[in-house]
Amino acid sequence: MSDDTRDGPAGEWTGWRAAAEAALYGPDGFYRRPEGPAGHFRTSVHASPLFADAVARLLCRVDEALGRPARLDFVDMAAGRGELATGVLAALPAEVSARTRVYAVEVADRPAGLAHRIEWLHEPPSGVAGLLFANEWLDNVPVEIAETDSSGVPRRVLVRRDGRERLGEPVAGAEADWLDRWWPLPPEEGLRAEIGLPRGHAWASAVATVERGLAVAVDYAHTALTRPPFGTLTGFREGRETPPVPDGSCDLTAHVALDACTLPGGRVLRQRDALRALGIAGARPPLALASTRPAEYVRALARAGEAAELTAAGGLGDFGWLLQPVGIPDSPAGRAALLVDVPDHEEQ
Repeated sequence: MSDDTRDGPAGEWTGWRAAAEAALYGPDGFYRRPEGPAGHFRTSVHASPLFADAVARLLCRVDEALGRPARLDFVDMAAGRGELATGVLAALPAEVSARTRVYAVEVADRPAGLAHRIEWLHEPPSGVAGLLFANEWLDNVPVEIAETDSSGVPRRVLVRRDGRERLGEPVAGAEADWLDRWWPLPPEEGLRAEIGLPRGHAWASAVATVERGLAVAVDYAHTALTRPPFGTLTGFREGRETPPVPDGSCDLTAHVALDACTLPGGRVLRQRDALRALGIAGARPPLALASTRPAEYVRALARAGEAAELTAAGGLGDFGWLLQPVGIPDSPAGRAALLVDVPDHEEQ
């Protein structure tokens, strides 16, 4: 890590949080580009429509837990170009769909051709009664990066627009408290951590918009027992991982300390367990079906392959699901909505 403080044509030295905020969400930021996130990386939403089917089933469970209200809300945070909102709306039973208001929350402008029923917002609505779902949102909430210096002191990492880094001032205040609590760094030079304080604040603000129902965050995640020693900050461009350069040309992402975001009453599950509880499994169809109903067998085989990708260990199945209930009653329907039969992430 260079200690060179001279500025050059790449611009000023700033913390990673400010640099990533401008690169992702500024006037010419990555998330305002016309191709949208799907042009650069593939999420569970893009992997298979089965993911939207599962989220629709979860929304139906929340509906039952809330006593089938006259108005049911579905909020898609970091909606991309509305793919999940569109898929969930299409998967809902007609009676539930008729009562559902769908909101897509994204910094970019509303995409052409999106169904008129989907309201396009730049901030989540208040007073939500239903399900707020944030798929791969928190990993793009910018954070500061800390690195231990030669004396073992955690310092903020400063960066320029071209991606060049140097160490700044020691981490202090609330950020130091967060590191001590959630990601303590041993006094060894070069160890890194992503200070997830802004993500906790962002998640708490999103949950505060839910009056009754469930908020779910799905993301690359690690817990206190599995913090990576050198952090996870990286970039993605056109489907390939790339060095993280905060110039607006690539996505900037870092895994989420979901346990640090969890509010009282919340819990973290693995995606593979949550999806299996919602009816998504990768079991192959019976081979006998190939000879009796071959077209049906081919469709079932394709669905099984998609389900296997969504639940795969070492891949999407390892994602964390943070479930945060708000006013869900302690009833059979409420427990079903909260997937209480699924073991917590730390128990596995």
